[in-house]
Amino acid sequence: MSNAVSHAAPDRAPIDPAEGWDAWRAERHRALTSPTGNLALVETRWAPTGEVPDVEEARAGLPGTVTVTTLQRTDRVTGEDEHGLRFWDADAPAIRHFDRVDTFPYDPAWVLEASYTPVAGARRIAFEHIRDNGGSRDLVVPGDITLTVDGRAYTLSAFDDDGTLLLVFGDPTNGDITYGAGRFLFVRRTDDESRVVLDFNQAFVPPCGFSDQYNCPMPPRQNRFHLPVEAGEKLPVFRDGFDAQH
Repeated sequence: MSNAVSHAAPDRAPIDPAEGWDAWRAERHRALTSPTGNLALVETRWAPTGEVPDVEEARAGLPGTVTVTTLQRTDRVTGEDEHGLRFWDADAPAIRHFDRVDTFPYDPAWVLEASYTPVAGARRIAFEHIRDNGGSRDLVVPGDITLTVDGRAYTLSAFDDDGTLLLVFGDPTNGDITYGAGRFLFVRRTDDESRVVLDFNQAFVPPCGFSDQYNCPMPPRQNRFHLPVEAGEKLPVFRDGFDAQH
């Protein structure tokens, strides 16, 4: 019989959820303050209908800290494609004044399993956007998320964000404690296609909470909870009285 010693790796200890949440917070801080993070967006510039802006021309003469990228959307009225540019500054005032994002303490009670029912076809649901003066834009919602919270049943609509389900939700903490227009949460799929996980400890302030150059969707009626969701991010904190909504 062989006396060879097995070199198989020992079983790894499971990651502590609270430690995983600390790592998530650290990654959030890194992403927010990166050269093209939410805090760095200083301008969104839309070209006239039918025109495609020249990135190199727009970049000419700008400081080395500035990055220029393209974006596209559909005109709400005509349905035509609109093209624009975004200007990101790694030395933006919002980055220089940013301190942290306040959060609720980690709470395992806010890690919730829910049922997920895919819907055939490209179903689209109207979401109001913060800079559209009451207007709405249709977003693809590929399925229904159903769960019961505090004795009340909900059917939530999470839209498709580049292949990931993104939930935009509201609750009574919005305004005084958390961001007024609601918060975002990425929905985690499981090995069971009919089940998803909503870890509200990772609910986060939307991009428009860090720069007024974003146009964030707002929670539709079905995504508004009746009880305070005391988990996840609250509000960004800036030094020296700086206001990101300048």
